[in-house]
Amino acid sequence: MPQTTVEESEQPGPDRSLTAEIPTRVLVLGMTHEDGTILASEVYEVAEACGQTIDQVRSCLRRLVAEGLFTRSGEGRDATFHATADGIRALSSTLEKTRLAYHQDATGKGWDRRWRLVAFAIPEAKRAARDAFRDRLLELGGAPIQNGLYVSPHRWEQDVRHEADRLGVRDHVSTATTDDLEITGVRDPREIARRLWPIDDVAARYAAFCDIYEGIPEALEDMRRKRRRLTEAEFLPGALIIGIKFQECFARDPLLPPELLPRPWPGRRARELLARSRRLGILLREEHNKPQLFAPFDDILETL
Repeated sequence: MPQTTVEESEQPGPDRSLTAEIPTRVLVLGMTHEDGTILASEVYEVAEACGQTIDQVRSCLRRLVAEGLFTRSGEGRDATFHATADGIRALSSTLEKTRLAYHQDATGKGWDRRWRLVAFAIPEAKRAARDAFRDRLLELGGAPIQNGLYVSPHRWEQDVRHEADRLGVRDHVSTATTDDLEITGVRDPREIARRLWPIDDVAARYAAFCDIYEGIPEALEDMRRKRRRLTEAEFLPGALIIGIKFQECFARDPLLPPELLPRPWPGRRARELLARSRRLGILLREEHNKPQLFAPFDDILETL
């Protein structure tokens, strides 16, 4: 997707000032198939169109294998990378979060007015597991009330138990559910949410994203009226950049249910902007096959 309107007389190509900022890891993971495989041949082709070097891609793929997220079979451009159990968990977590976000936007609700609590007292001898467990609670949208006590409005019990079992700390973890939560004298759910989560900061990030990219759908609609198509050299870097900039906001979003957020919520506007830009960009591509870059995201949009 283009960053600005492109005149028909121009010869488009990757914007090197933008593609230089692209994290290679996002590009590589964005090429993952639904079954958890990455084909090196596909990644190299897209990377080149986005101004990334082969060495950058190779280095990233090596790191993913070293981190235990993927295994490799084959060599060079013929290599195939298969997600491990940890890799599948990481990929699935992002997709589930995306699905939850758009579902909450569509329904305008998502809370049963019950708070889920997790308490843990994991000994120092298992410090690495303790840190990993805490990080997972934050990843699931939880917030600390005090040391060793976290809360979430989401139904996260199954994920919490799975992580505790995976890390071998289930004996040190307790869970509870309540509709009567008071924190430092505050009982109002919206005020509790504002105190525990950085709602204002997340809102400001989404608003800034919308300010930057709000003109993209109109530019694409204008291209559509003029019957102009997007080359892959335009579509791929543009799609990657807007996806990365959105992810910078989304990664910090605990995805609180709409009932706990200010109205109107800029996160919903940002997601609508991203989805509309993506759909229009795909419609205008010269290539008629489904783009592999961020294909799982398209699958989620198709279910909405």
